[in-house]
Amino acid sequence: LGWKFYDADDYHPLENKKKMEEGIPLNDEDRIPWLCALHDILRREDTSRQDTILACSALKKMYRRVLIGGASAIESNQPEQPGENPALKILFVHLDGPKDIIAARLEKRRGHFMPLELLQSQFDTLEPPSAPENFITVSLEKPLPEILLQIETAILQG
Repeated sequence: LGWKFYDADDYHPLENKKKMEEGIPLNDEDRIPWLCALHDILRREDTSRQDTILACSALKKMYRRVLIGGASAIESNQPEQPGENPALKILFVHLDGPKDIIAARLEKRRGHFMPLELLQSQFDTLEPPSAPENFITVSLEKPLPEILLQIETAILQG
């Protein structure tokens, strides 16, 4: 697509990475500043009219609201309203699959700070997207070319 790509894992503070390396799941207090920083990146790119893809484990509805509306989404429990700082338009792609497939992929990763032992905590935290969120769900059980085509089609259809 020629879009800018960001991996949210690159923006975790050192404290978060150390915590995960020690097998301790992150909590909301750990994640919110990280998500606010990611929102700022997305806002900057949107202001520059740069289409962007962010790979991010936005596990909870609240986390996705923060990505859309920034810190004010936490206080209001709603995305920001149109006005001085309108909410970003984001299509969330929920990559869905059985824990065993995801575990097998995690086992192949080398040099990453999140150990396999934290996978269950991710599933425990997960709140799959639902209406009225702007999202698609894509099965990880499909071959990679099919996954990419489904995502690209959804993006291009707006």
